[in-house]
Amino acid sequence: MTEGYDSRDGDPRDDRNRNRGRDETEEERADRRWGELIQEVRVAQTGVQILFGFLLTVVFTPRYEQLPQTEKTIYIVTVVLGAAATGALIGPVSFHRIVAGRRIKPAAVYWASRLTVVGLILLLATMTAALLLILRVATHDEYVPWLVGSVLVWYLLCWFALPAWIRRRHHTE
Repeated sequence: MTEGYDSRDGDPRDDRNRNRGRDETEEERADRRWGELIQEVRVAQTGVQILFGFLLTVVFTPRYEQLPQTEKTIYIVTVVLGAAATGALIGPVSFHRIVAGRRIKPAAVYWASRLTVVGLILLLATMTAALLLILRVATHDEYVPWLVGSVLVWYLLCWFALPAWIRRRHHTE
């Protein structure tokens, strides 16, 4: 089995999961998983595109020039993270379009799923950096790192820890 394999992702190299749960062919499973993946990506894409669009406008405000260098650096890192997240979350659509009709949908679903996870990690980093920037500009209190750290922990719990826990808890051999 592939390292870090998720049975939902349709690893085309592993036939052991073929008859679990649903009675569907590999192609039917790939079609279903592709539809599910695209719905998930739509939600994340909308959020990252709105955040990224907002971030792009900040540099054109009069207040930007008054920011200390640390905040400008945080801003630049945040914009780059947002651009990377946007690319990763739009990537599955491009991936599908380029490989469509090549009869490799199971592999496309497998790799597009991985690209989506990378996009979610980059989105998490973008949102955390944006929150850090906003709170540093809004207040110079010493509790800003604690607030940002608390929100980061919340993201990690909601996006990764809880789903992983549920997956392990309900995993059937």
